[in-house]
Order: sequence, then structure tokens, then C-alpha cells
Amino acid sequence: MLVGPNLHQDMLVILDKCRSSTQLKQLQGHLITTGHGQTQLYAFKLVRFCTISLSDLNYARLIFNYINFPNVYLYTAMITAYTSLPDHKSSLLLYREMVRSGLSKPNHFVFPIILKSFPQVTKHCGIEMAHAHIERMGFGKYPVVQTALLDAYSRFTSDVRVARQLFDEISDKNVVSWTAMISGYTRVGRMGDAVLLFEEVPQHIRDTPSWNSIIAGCTQNGLFSEAISLFRRMIVEEGMVQGNKPNDITFACVLAACGHTGMLQLGKCIHGYTYRNSLHLNTLTLNALIDMYGKCGSLKQARNLFDKANRRRGSLACWNSMINCLALQGHWKGAIGVFKDMLQHGDDVKPDTVTFIGLLSACTHGGLVEEGLSYYDLMTRVYGINPEIEHYGCLIDLLGRAGRFEEIMKIVRDMHLTPDAVIWGSLLNGCKIHGRIDLAEYALEKLISIDPNNGSYYSVLANLYGELGKWDEARNIRKILNQQNAYKAPGCSWIELHSQVHQFYSVEKSHPTMEEINSTLESLSTVLSTSQIYYEII
Repeated sequence: MLVGPNLHQDMLVILDKCRSSTQLKQLQGHLITTGHGQTQLYAFKLVRFCTISLSDLNYARLIFNYINFPNVYLYTAMITAYTSLPDHKSSLLLYREMVRSGLSKPNHFVFPIILKSFPQVTKHCGIEMAHAHIERMGFGKYPVVQTALLDAYSRFTSDVRVARQLFDEISDKNVVSWTAMISGYTRVGRMGDAVLLFEEVPQHIRDTPSWNSIIAGCTQNGLFSEAISLFRRMIVEEGMVQGNKPNDITFACVLAACGHTGMLQLGKCIHGYTYRNSLHLNTLTLNALIDMYGKCGSLKQARNLFDKANRRRGSLACWNSMINCLALQGHWKGAIGVFKDMLQHGDDVKPDTVTFIGLLSACTHGGLVEEGLSYYDLMTRVYGINPEIEHYGCLIDLLGRAGRFEEIMKIVRDMHLTPDAVIWGSLLNGCKIHGRIDLAEYALEKLISIDPNNGSYYSVLANLYGELGKWDEARNIRKILNQQNAYKAPGCSWIELHSQVHQFYSVEKSHPTMEEINSTLESLSTVLSTSQIYYEII
């Protein structure tokens, strides 16, 4: 038993050294029997250990309930635990109890936590309600609260105007507020504003999360070359500004950009960077590397990393990355083989929605209609996974290529989700393959209602009319296309040369060496013609 003048200090040391549930209960019993069961600081440490180290929220609540008049720090610890679970309803109920009791007044640290739960429970008006409540409580001008509010507005309402107004009102901006606003712009696709704001961030406070926010934003919005350029800048500035060292999130974002642009050499350089800097390849980085190598066509290297991950009890994400890479490259047998290996691991790894997207995609590449239907049935009946729009898209693409349109229409009628452009686009492509004008016109009608200015839909139908010799109908479609000023996204490709990415669009005229490129193409076309090789340049 602890006694003497240093009891308080000794108890704090012991509480910090607590490592197990048994020790925690022994300490709590000792505190109660020695008359210290109501000491707020001790209870706070017990609750924190219970929720963070043991993840035992029920026992933490028992400790909390034992305290007669919990202070704001105890309330905050429990609210944080509920929010992290997440159990947003319990989080808000506990906050309301604190406010109504009147014994413990909220401080400015509790509101950033509450703001994560408010919109989850109160839906659309949650942020506005929370904002009004915060203002009434007198905490609306605290920078930490303003930052949390602007993040909440951009995250849950996509209203970046209010978020920007709050950002401009922050008198003492720190890197967290800058990063929150940049992330807000990237979420709604306003990448121009995001980049401009990032350039305004004082260089001495830029840290890894701020770099990650802009690099991730570029990758998520399809600006892959820009993401790679920003990563290069980050590496250059790494030695100039402390705290700019790339981490697993940085690598995941840049490797995704490399995979989309086919920049295998840069991907290899990043892989080498992790080795040279003795960085641990955690699950996130390993998955990103597998995905990058797979998308760049280096399946052998992807498989080597996948096998390495499995020796460490590879995660579901690793299995999914390998299945999807093989499916993407048309190696449907390999994708199905990896899935079968995965099932051999029993309860250690169970397939999820992403797994079956990869499987159905593999079946589409292999023309395996019955196998695809079988895997769809396995997903829904055996694993109880509700199909998402991507599963329906793969299934309709698979059936469309096989010309099984009656089954497609039944799926469309029975699906629990509203068909989107991917669904109708897959049907339209199937109609093009099998010459089904009637269904093609129906699919086009649906696509136009979703995106009336997308010219690619009209082009598919016009080409189908042309292939069937219906030239008048084809001309009419082209006329409608011109009259409505519908757009058609130009084809785009990336070529990596000397560690630089060159981006080309169809009918490209702006590239500085375009004349030389066209001359080379003409030479190649002559060689191909004389070799009696038939080709098509689109």
C-alpha cells in the first residue's frame, strides 16, 4: 500500500506504467480503498488508459460513472472515446449531459471533437446547429474551434464559402488551419484554389500533412502529373525545412499517380527511396507499391511484394491489390487463382466489396459469364455483401459483351440502387458490340438525362448507326451533337522519358516537338504499310 507525503506523485508514476487490464483494476481498487476513488486526475488517467490502450469502452464508462461530479477533462476523455469508436450518438448524449448538469462547463478543446459527431447524427443541418451553439457558448473566436468548424463545413456540407470565411477570420493561422482549408478545396474539386492557397502557406510552417493534403488532392482529382511535380518539390525542400519528410501517406498518393500515368521508373525510385532511408514498408506503402507495379505492367515485381506481404500475414488490402492488378492487365486466370489462395487462409482474411469488384472485372476480361454470375452469387448469398454500383457495372459489362440483354434489363429493374452513367454506358457498349439499336437508343436516353452535355454518348450511337449502314440516322445524331454543343473529352496518354512525364491529347498541336512527332508517325506508317501490317490510329 502506498503511503506518505509522495503518495500523489508515486500514484501518477504507477498509473503511467499501467500495462494491462488486471493492473488497471488493481489500481482502481487501491484508489477506492484508500479514499482516492473520487480524485479526478487519477480517474482521468484510468479512463484514458482504458479507452486508448485497452479499447475497453464499457469499463471506462464504469470508471467515469463512479465519479460523482466529473470535470470537463473526464467528459472530454469519454466523448473522445465514443467519437473514435465511432458511436456519435453516445458522444452527443454525453456532451448534452455535461451541458445540462451545469457542474462542468465545456472548454474550447471539446468542440473539435463534438463537431465530428454532430453532422453524423443530425444530418444536413448539423453543422449550422453546432456552429450556432458554439457561438452562444462564447467559443466562436477560438482559433482551434474556428479551424474545426471550417473543416466540418468543407467535409460535411461542401460549402467552402463559409469555410473560407471562417478561415479568413482566424487571426492566428497555424499549419492545421491552412491544411484544413486546402483539404476543403480539394474535396470539392477546386484544385486551382487549393494550389493557390498552398503557395501562400509560409514555407517555414509547411509540414508533411500540408504537403500530403495538396498531393492527395491532385491524385484524387486526376491531376497526376501535378501530384508528381509537387512530390519532387517536397523532396527538394525536405532538407531546407524541418518536418517535410514524406511518410506512408505521401508515398501512397504519389505511387497512385505513378500507377495511373505508367511512370514505372519514378515508382521504382520511390521504392528505392524507402530502402535508402531505412523506412519501414507498412501495409499502406506495400499496397501502394503492389498497385503501382501492377498498373504499370510489372506484375512480377508486384507479385514479389505481394508474397513478401503475405509472409508477414498480409492484409486484405494486399490481396485486393493483387487481384485487381491482375484483372486490370487481363490476367484473369491469375486473379482468380489469387482469390482461391485467399480463401485457403480461412477466417484470417475474408473477401469484401473490393475483392469482388476485382473478381468480376477479371471475369469480364476472360469472357467468363457463368463464373462471373457464380462469384456474384457467392458475394451476396455466402458473404452477405450488398452489391454496390461498381459490382452492377461489372456484371452488366460482362453480360453485355455476351449479348445477354434480357438478364441485364432484369438486373437494372431489380437493383436496389439508382442506375448511373456507368450502368447505362456499359449497356450502350454492349449494344454497340451486338448491334442492338433499340436498347442503345434507350440507354442513350438515360445517359442524356444524367449528363446531357457529354458528347461521347452520342458518338457511340452515331458510330453504331454507321456500322449498320444507317447513315441518315448517324448524320442526325452528329447534327444534334453539334447543335447542343456537347463536349467529348479528348483521348489522353502519358509517356515517361528521362524521368519526365509528357502528356498528349488526341489531335495534339501544342507540344513543342509536334512537327517532329508527326514526321516520325508518318515514317512508321510507311514501314507498317510496306510490312502489310494493318493498323488504326484513333
